[in-house]
Amino acid sequence: MKDVQKELMAISVSLASLGKQLEKMAEAIAAQSGSTTRAKRAPAARKVGAGIKQAKALTQAPPKQRKKAAPKKAAPIEVETNSPAAEGNQTLIDSILGLISRSRNGVTIEKLKKKTGFSSRQVSNALYKLHKKGKVEARSRGLYVKKE
Repeated sequence: MKDVQKELMAISVSLASLGKQLEKMAEAIAAQSGSTTRAKRAPAARKVGAGIKQAKALTQAPPKQRKKAAPKKAAPIEVETNSPAAEGNQTLIDSILGLISRSRNGVTIEKLKKKTGFSSRQVSNALYKLHKKGKVEARSRGLYVKKE
């Protein structure tokens, strides 16, 4: 590791001297061409330790390239269902309450999912809200009836 640091220091010093030589050459060319504009001066030489940091940065792996953005997905296609919610302007809760009130012995969550076409989470959330409002009660696990 120390050998590598010594080599990097030597390279850094030689680069600094090459930079000075290049600056002298640029001034000589500018003087020969007779241009009235002054040649831009190169930035001041850095400390020797700065060369080590640059050398370390060069020896490290190159930065990762950004991935291209994924193409936008098309809008989902609406599917017509034969659910009560699709008819008229009923909300999900109204359609589930309608199905429960029309049944004599109550309705299971599975039947509600099949008849409405909604997901189990949507049905469960609607049943929770109806139960909280006091319009529906659970006769047994998964079986709901309208409160009288």
